[in-house]
Amino acid sequence: MVDITKPGNREIGRSEGKSLSRAPALTLFRLRFAGFTLIEVLVALAIVSIALLAALRAAGQGTSGASDLRSRLLAGWVAENLLAEHRARADWLPLGIQRGTGRQGGLDFTWREEVTALPNPAFRRVDVFVYAVPDESRALARLSGFVVQPQGSTR
Repeated sequence: MVDITKPGNREIGRSEGKSLSRAPALTLFRLRFAGFTLIEVLVALAIVSIALLAALRAAGQGTSGASDLRSRLLAGWVAENLLAEHRARADWLPLGIQRGTGRQGGLDFTWREEVTALPNPAFRRVDVFVYAVPDESRALARLSGFVVQPQGSTR
């Protein structure tokens, strides 16, 4: 067997009795140009980096969405607790708007409660809107419920 890697070797391309003229052109190309060029490596690196950045961005949006979902869930619980308290105490709420604060899961929320009259005077509609404390421009939760006038009370 002849060492084909040494320059100046007169027997380059001869291996196990095969002559250079009989070797296919592709084999000669592989012998002379083994590996990748710098441009090819840089293009591959650019493609991989773009793919990794896209995956990182998607993961970041997923965690942001999870935080928003948690806030909405806790705000919904604040609204449900408020309506449940009214029902449990058998409150007959005055018409109008009430405001307050609530805490759930370590987060502070503000709520607005709108009480409106219904055609049946024994019922009132209660709409509860829950907001994050610093920003009251967007409601995280909205819940509607009804309260019933307790027996024996006057309007």
